[in-house]
Amino acid sequence: MRSGKRDIPAKNSEVALTDGKSGLPPQDLIDFFKNSDGFFIAIHLSPDGDALGSACALGMALEKMGKRTMLACRDSVPQQYVFLPGSERFLTFSDIISRNVDIKSYKNLVLVDCNEIKRTGFEKTELASTKFAASAVIDHHESDSLFGDIRWVVPPVAAAGMLVYYIVDALGVTMTEPIASNLYTALVVDTGNFRYPSTTSEVLRVASVLADAGANPYNINRAVNESWSEGRFRLFVKVLGTLSINDGVAITHVTRKMFDETGTSPDDTENFASFALTMKEVKVAVFIREVGDNHYKLSLRSVREVNVERVAALYGGGGHKNASGCVAQSDLATLKADLIKQLGG
Repeated sequence: MRSGKRDIPAKNSEVALTDGKSGLPPQDLIDFFKNSDGFFIAIHLSPDGDALGSACALGMALEKMGKRTMLACRDSVPQQYVFLPGSERFLTFSDIISRNVDIKSYKNLVLVDCNEIKRTGFEKTELASTKFAASAVIDHHESDSLFGDIRWVVPPVAAAGMLVYYIVDALGVTMTEPIASNLYTALVVDTGNFRYPSTTSEVLRVASVLADAGANPYNINRAVNESWSEGRFRLFVKVLGTLSINDGVAITHVTRKMFDETGTSPDDTENFASFALTMKEVKVAVFIREVGDNHYKLSLRSVREVNVERVAALYGGGGHKNASGCVAQSDLATLKADLIKQLGG
């Protein structure tokens, strides 16, 4: 597996994508897909709708070209995303190992919605010794990583689904309803239902094309946002009970005990992080999830002018200016106090 050979930044945020017909996606990435076969498509751990939808869409497009693909993730597909066409094809790393799946013929690694191998959890499994002939990265997150022989990393772009949309177009693959539904879901999830600052006219134009190709906005929104279980709703009520607000910084948390009491799992907390931003006086929302004794995963969200990525970086994390994450080891009270101090609340 090689890394660090080439990075191709966007010239000017969304302008580069608008100019997508003249040089974007990079030609060597398109050549990679056209001239190679056997693609091992991996996404980040704790997958969301952007990662899942983008990977499914890319896999479908390559399969239509006669290519062989394998979709893989450390974690299983969250229940709210099993509606995605092709999501049943995802194999967890444990599945691959327990079933003795031969991945040697899938010699080309493709990372989607993450830009370094450690974000997949792959290197902490028995599969870590797998040797890939080449690797490509398709992502929209900030990172200092140089992993990948070919990198198309465009941080300002709203979703990985935007990048995959242009790849599918450049490959000359017909935009089918299943591909369109996956990509539309990717956009819905990473733009917060087209509410975030990343929702540009370009995003809306692509969403329109996807809807024309068969993606059903109502059905997708219903599946993503309005299909909660009773347990998830009860969990949300408990989380709201932990709310504290300090000078525009809202903090909520969830414990392992709360999951046990409601029969839920971490998958059920998706979008909990940003809910506090619905209050007009809140500028930053922090959601803290207990993963072990004095061990927490943090999701930080903010309004346009507030940069939470810098705070996530202090804890060894990262992401976007308005949406970042990290992990921390501390007692909960100390952690909250430190966050309030760092965020200026």
